[in-house]
Amino acid sequence: MAIQKVLVVDDSKTELMFLTDLLEKNGYKVKTAENADDAMRRLQEDRPDLILMDVVMPGQNGFQLTRAIARDPQYAAVPIILCTSKNQETDRVWGMRQGARDYIVKPVNPAELMAKISALN
Repeated sequence: MAIQKVLVVDDSKTELMFLTDLLEKNGYKVKTAENADDAMRRLQEDRPDLILMDVVMPGQNGFQLTRAIARDPQYAAVPIILCTSKNQETDRVWGMRQGARDYIVKPVNPAELMAKISALN
């Protein structure tokens, strides 16, 4: 299934704008959410083909939200790429254990992100 719709979850407006712009220029339809509650609402409104998930957010963090989505039979098939400033190997391993398909460290390298998305198609 080709990825067309992407949900970007990040509490930074700057990061949301950067990722939205990058994805739209590459032909993706983008929806955004600034926290876990917002993300769950967006997920239920219009199921995305991919989720780009920040980790450090107020309230429920990206690891917790990734685990909740990955364990929900309704959304388990939606791939999640964690997109975070947490650059330790232990963070990457933990993120993958929560159900993420991939992990990218901020600042995001556009070519690296596009390659990771293409690998999921």
